[in-house]
Amino acid sequence: MRLRAAAGALLAAALASLALAAPAPAVIGEEAAIRAADRDPKVVQTRREHPGLAPSAAMVDGRWEVAYFAGGEQLALAIVDPRSGEVAESWTGYQVAWKMARGYEGAFGRALNAPWVFLPLCAIFLCGLLDWRRPLRVANLDLVALLAFGASHLFFNRGEIGVSVPLQYPPLLYLLGRCLWIGLRGRGPGLRPVWPASWLLVAALFLLGFRVGLNVADAGVIDVGYAGVVGADRIAHGEAIYDNFPSDFTNGDTYGPVNYLAYVPFELVWPWSGTWDDLPAAHGAAVAFDLAAFLLLVLLGTRLRPGAAGRRLAAALGFGWAAYPYTAYVLESNANDALVAALLVAVLVLLARPAARGATLALATWAKFAPAPLGPMLLTWRPPEGEGGGGPPRRAALAFAAGFALVSLVVLAWPALDPGLATFYERTVGTQAGRDSPFSVWGQVPSLEWLRVALLGALAALSLLFAARPRRKSVRQVAALGAALIVLLQLTLQHWFYLYVAWFYPLLLVALLLGPAPEARPGRAERAPAPAQAGSITCS
Repeated sequence: MRLRAAAGALLAAALASLALAAPAPAVIGEEAAIRAADRDPKVVQTRREHPGLAPSAAMVDGRWEVAYFAGGEQLALAIVDPRSGEVAESWTGYQVAWKMARGYEGAFGRALNAPWVFLPLCAIFLCGLLDWRRPLRVANLDLVALLAFGASHLFFNRGEIGVSVPLQYPPLLYLLGRCLWIGLRGRGPGLRPVWPASWLLVAALFLLGFRVGLNVADAGVIDVGYAGVVGADRIAHGEAIYDNFPSDFTNGDTYGPVNYLAYVPFELVWPWSGTWDDLPAAHGAAVAFDLAAFLLLVLLGTRLRPGAAGRRLAAALGFGWAAYPYTAYVLESNANDALVAALLVAVLVLLARPAARGATLALATWAKFAPAPLGPMLLTWRPPEGEGGGGPPRRAALAFAAGFALVSLVVLAWPALDPGLATFYERTVGTQAGRDSPFSVWGQVPSLEWLRVALLGALAALSLLFAARPRRKSVRQVAALGAALIVLLQLTLQHWFYLYVAWFYPLLLVALLLGPAPEARPGRAERAPAPAQAGSITCS
């Protein structure tokens, strides 16, 4: 028995040595890779349409990438396995230049894209905020519209952006209409969750823990998070932020300086290694931004209504943030969009303090620029008659302008000194304005540029109009009109993505949950409304 076992061991060792001695599969050369790519159906079809197609092969990340050019434009790409000689992937059209259009699994959102995660999250969101007693209310339809981005998202994950891009506009247009209706009329149906406040709060805390756990266990850092860490590293080392990014990500400096400053504490704790690795600083920042948005919404709820009504509103706002799939999508992608959301909620928290309101809007504007259209409305904001807050109109406007200007001067000082405001503008606003992207109808159908210009004109007009009309605005109206301006801005973007929903979502959530209620004016039961008092916030 022992002899047989020993013989078996010797035989296994001999076979293993033969396997190790066997030559590895041959790696095909450049010409063989091109011949393999030439046989791909997509390449064949492209060659029929463009007979002068010229190939060029290069080894990238251990695989042959065969690119096909005509008139200096790359029209097709085939990726060839160097050992088998088979085409692993082939792309034409937008998907040649844009990897994010290819539907690679886990590129954005990782595990959140799995049906067993995404669909239950949608169900929890609906169950917690829906008014089950009156299911046909318009406010319930708003929740469905907020989840309707999932239809577009499904096709994006499949790499079918010809379908995903058109599908992103119906929910945006619907939500724009609802925001304008609520903001201009100052009334209308709001959400009426049937769950008790304690249920909403417990569910929100559970979902927050789940989201953070998912981020730690399975979350990638997209280019946005990488840019934040690199910019923070530049600040920590006293270097220029703009026009000073590494060669593997030269266009990461397109955001405002506040974005990079927000990453500095996390980069100091988890210093950047110099490569695009796990980037723990980006994870830490994304979690902090997410928690900040949640906590500020809870704080806002307690400030807007007194007593039990305030606690219920706070629980509903916190739940609305924690349960919404596209705020979780931001966290799971380790993006910076929750920073914009948190700062806009902070504007509402500080609405009755003009200088603080202006300073906070400046922080939001110099983070990602999108909140800028809210400036005129917040400059002239006056609360409804009989409600405290804001002070005399002229003095309040001057205080707002002073707060905005002071913060702007501070955060722009570094870019102004190095490399200069001209370079700063070129690398940020200039780059964003000239961006060519297939992730909008404007990028896919350039002939519609006239319509985009018209929408930009409408955005400018409404931004100025909301400074004067309605003359006095409740917190609900400010939130609704602010969300409307950001949605309208997003309708004009050359590059739109699902992460951007987080910019307007908290404002819209506030507008929906604040619906008309007798307890919406705190202080009535305790005392008559006092003259303007710093820091007081009321709503209707």
